[in-house]
Amino acid sequence: MIKVVFFGTPDIGLKSLEYLYNSDRIDVLAVVTQPDKPAGRGHKLQMSPIKKFALEKGLPVFQPKSIRKEPDIQEELKKLEPDFFVTFAFGQILSQEVLDIPKYETINLHASLLPKYRGANPIQRAIINGDKETGICTMITELGLDCGDVCQKLVIPISDTMNCEELWNEIAEKSPQMIEETLMGLKSGDLKPVKQCEDGLCMANKLTKEECLIDWSKSNVEIHNLVRGICRCPGAYFMFNDKIIKVIESMPVDGNGTTGSVVKFSKEGVDMGCGSGLLRLIKVKPEGKGEMLARDWYNGVKK
Repeated sequence: MIKVVFFGTPDIGLKSLEYLYNSDRIDVLAVVTQPDKPAGRGHKLQMSPIKKFALEKGLPVFQPKSIRKEPDIQEELKKLEPDFFVTFAFGQILSQEVLDIPKYETINLHASLLPKYRGANPIQRAIINGDKETGICTMITELGLDCGDVCQKLVIPISDTMNCEELWNEIAEKSPQMIEETLMGLKSGDLKPVKQCEDGLCMANKLTKEECLIDWSKSNVEIHNLVRGICRCPGAYFMFNDKIIKVIESMPVDGNGTTGSVVKFSKEGVDMGCGSGLLRLIKVKPEGKGEMLARDWYNGVKK
């Protein structure tokens, strides 16, 4: 049995943790996740999906504010004598002291085809930039940002309509077996990690609020890619009658009209003028309201 400690926070890593926990070749010793955070209207503390699963299975849970600065937790992890640490969207940078704890290595699952899109938002950046494919990598974690040797890669196609939620779910589905195969291959010595080349290196920096504001001077395809790249979280938006209107679903269509204005209104949606072509708004979320069809929203606000 390969002994691992799993580091993760959002639900994209949940299937991987569950898969490893149920594997007859892996022994999950404990889970490390981010501290509980306030959420919702009541701002009640909520535990991460990873923590919920761990507690259900009786696994020890560690929640450092910064694991680099908490030697007590580091000592507890050393006592477990893990073979590997596995990190998947954990949300904290590990120090060399932490990386030195497992017997073999710390393995990270990264949601891109490295060295492309190192950093915090690889899923969103791939769609925003109109890429036709992305993928997942298992890699050896080193000091530095996603720069370690690559163990395995898997290519995932991106269709013209796929949004970040759909890609997120596909990555979550395809990651578990790759993680297990990487652990088995590294321990046996059959898998030889490959040093990352610098060709094609680019960063997936955190999204800013300014980037989420739709620039109607751009082409309809560029804006559509932004909409699907940050669907709901945080969401592309524009201002209408001094209200924030988030765009949940859109489609580029032929035509032209005044930039940033409604050009056509029909049962199919609301067509907005862009720098090139039109963008059909299909589903929106007006400020203070729930998601709705764009035609219903515009029907209620048009004068």
